[in-house]
Amino acid sequence: MAPMAKEPGQKGFSWSNIAVGAIMNMVTTLGQPLEVIKTQMAANRSQSMFQALQTIWSRGGPLGFYQGLIPWAWIEASTKGAVLIFTASEVETATINMGVSPGLAGLLGGMTGGIAQAYVTMGFCTTMKTAEITRHKQAATGVKPPSTWKLFGEIYRKEGLAGINKGVNAVAVRQCTNWGSRMGFARLAEDLIRSARGKQAGDRLGAMDKILASSIGGALATWNQPIEVVRVEMQSMKAQVAGSNRPAKLTVWNTLAYVYRENGIKGLYRGVTPRIGLGIWQTVCMVSFADYLKAWVKK
Repeated sequence: MAPMAKEPGQKGFSWSNIAVGAIMNMVTTLGQPLEVIKTQMAANRSQSMFQALQTIWSRGGPLGFYQGLIPWAWIEASTKGAVLIFTASEVETATINMGVSPGLAGLLGGMTGGIAQAYVTMGFCTTMKTAEITRHKQAATGVKPPSTWKLFGEIYRKEGLAGINKGVNAVAVRQCTNWGSRMGFARLAEDLIRSARGKQAGDRLGAMDKILASSIGGALATWNQPIEVVRVEMQSMKAQVAGSNRPAKLTVWNTLAYVYRENGIKGLYRGVTPRIGLGIWQTVCMVSFADYLKAWVKK
């Protein structure tokens, strides 16, 4: 039995997983500086890591690394975590009960949970976080920048719900591949560690082994960085440059083609280094720590 699954014969949904997901995903927001660096590099692909850090610092020193945290990252974290853990746990339990291996069950659970969280909660939150990180600072021209809620209102008035959820399809693809890979690789790594330790399938692993497995899953899951770069570009509020080849109406595919034309393969992997760190942290929280918290709640 995989750690995320319910006890054999248990009936009904594990509603407590909603609270577990919300709590643990709030913990992941401690990695917001990595999120800001990753987004800055993905949106400004000509910048080096050092230049990206300088730009972020210029926005307010240490506080620049926490742009988009309040309220958008907190709203997103609590809601998407609840949806992810609840959905992924139920799918993982159902597939394991059908005789599917833990690795494949983790993959299917993560993919389903990732898609669900994207369309239910993440569209407008990622749009607003990216908008705050990538918009040109009006303060440099002597104009007081709008508040986060005024910015939200401006986007809604100009573009409606479509503007608030801009890039949601790219978010869904990213989250599907993100959590499918993270949970699938993490569960597979757990099985390999059990075999290396001489343990039987379903035997409990020590805390360090669980963290190692989640770290492997989080690092390997960054193979989909091109999808993240596309998502950032679609949601970016960078000023349109006259004569630019950037499409006026962005879709997942024409944005991918645009980034490749402008920056090549390297452009599609801008920001992958901070994202590896962020992926490891998020997977440790949402897989290893969440497993322990769910076991504690169950008892």
